[in-house]
Amino acid sequence: MEKNILVIYYTQTGQLGQIVDNFIQPLIQAPGIAVEKVVVGLKNEHVFPWTSDRFFDTMPESVLGVPAELNVFTLKRTAYDLIIFAYQPWYLSPSIPATSILQNPSVQAVMKNTPVITLIGARNMWLNAQEKMKKILKSIDAQLVGNIALIDKHNNHLSAVSILYWMLSGKKERYLSVFPKPGVSDQDIQSASVFGKTVLEYLNKNSWNGLQDTLIAQKAVEVRPNLMFIEQRAGRLFSIWANLIITKQNRKPWVTGFKYYLLIALFIVAPIVVGINEILFKPFLKKQINKKKQHYQGLN
Repeated sequence: MEKNILVIYYTQTGQLGQIVDNFIQPLIQAPGIAVEKVVVGLKNEHVFPWTSDRFFDTMPESVLGVPAELNVFTLKRTAYDLIIFAYQPWYLSPSIPATSILQNPSVQAVMKNTPVITLIGARNMWLNAQEKMKKILKSIDAQLVGNIALIDKHNNHLSAVSILYWMLSGKKERYLSVFPKPGVSDQDIQSASVFGKTVLEYLNKNSWNGLQDTLIAQKAVEVRPNLMFIEQRAGRLFSIWANLIITKQNRKPWVTGFKYYLLIALFIVAPIVVGINEILFKPFLKKQINKKKQHYQGLN
């Protein structure tokens, strides 16, 4: 009996689309499996490349999960054997398009009681976004059975400069020929098919037990302690800023304030705080750190 898979996502730069295409290649080639790919767009699409003002102005809605209107799309079926939901984090939260897709009634209907695999394409911080994603999926009775997170593996500060250059210029190239190429590496994008093969094996077994453990062993989802340390604190601060800005009629000065706060926190405060943590606390908290890593790598 044929198995049906839905792959649904939004992409602005095309990177997530490349990740998806490589990931699903083994599934498309497998006999007895039908893959339906749905690329969803926004009715009022964000113009790419971004301006600085628009880029930072999306923070409150991203953090608070405020949806935007989507272009009309249709699903061919009312039920699937597996749904692959690919998304990108914005400001340590699922992007506005991702949140919007998950609030669509037709998507919620097909996800109910259905195995779902999340596929993330991120700069490097995705933990808070996936925690929110877990809650959303649970609220609509979806069954999260796997998660893969592909990230930019370069130094945090170098990749931050690279991603800003890419988002504000539209050029996915090495800034000043000094900074690394932004985004997930071409090699990691192409290697996503390895994880697709793993998913295919479990799909054919008609059991998802052990899938996430296998993906973790394949390094499909890695947690870096320093970034975990930053995310745990930044997520709370983003929430404070988002709730403050969303209430303002003239929000531009507040968004500008957040932008400079973020740049100072990222490039000045974070290295100092991480350095202090490395020296004074991390050596004595290995057990707690490992427990948190296991949580973020897992599905609960």
